[in-house]
Amino acid sequence: MTPALIAAGLLCTAGAASAAPAQVTPVAMQAAPSGHAGSHPAATPFAEDPVRVAVERFLLQQTNGLPGKVSVQVAPPSGGRAPDCVSPDPFLPAGASPWGRVSVGVRCGGERPWVRYLQARVSVLTDYYVAARAMGPGEPVGQADIEVRQGDLAALPRAVITDAAQLAGAVTANRIAAGSPMRTDLLRKAIAVRQGQTVTVTVEGDAFQITSEGKVLADAATGNTVQVRLRNGQVVSALVRSGDTVVLQ
Repeated sequence: MTPALIAAGLLCTAGAASAAPAQVTPVAMQAAPSGHAGSHPAATPFAEDPVRVAVERFLLQQTNGLPGKVSVQVAPPSGGRAPDCVSPDPFLPAGASPWGRVSVGVRCGGERPWVRYLQARVSVLTDYYVAARAMGPGEPVGQADIEVRQGDLAALPRAVITDAAQLAGAVTANRIAAGSPMRTDLLRKAIAVRQGQTVTVTVEGDAFQITSEGKVLADAATGNTVQVRLRNGQVVSALVRSGDTVVLQ
């Protein structure tokens, strides 16, 4: 149903409605041998190896958008030299993360295509949030309940919170010890509207706004979608804006 038809239905129902790139720091680390060195042309120094450059660029692309400062350290192959690799095409094995200790595969082209692997360490130094005190289930999380720490994302839990916006309106879903990292799986959004509650339903357009009333069909938090039954019996989906207002989607 188009917004115009829904808006017309609301009008009938409501009556008279109110009209730098990250710094790359190569560091020598122990890496797995290629296993193909004997069958390929002479090696070039690792510092000038296009494969190393390709791997660094690839990992920087993979970590683009992560919070904090990223540094990439690619390990040279055993002996400090690597065989020539035509048109290096780096990739990550299925399920691998682009930070921490990673093994990066590189597809090498040419008459006899082959694959080599380089070991790398990707650090992401970022701010994250911890509990300032012990908290029990069901407690709202306020500014006084959290503290900012800094650490390597690779050493932190996967669901760690690095953006304070993720804590807005949050309630603890489990017990959290003081000093523990705040994680999304330990929190839930506070219920804003409850089943059976009467709310204001708003339809917004470029040059109009129409409001009516309806009853919420299920509990929902701010920012979530909820089903609402209008006065005429029509059921619509709306976005919860506050504890008494939803916006028609």
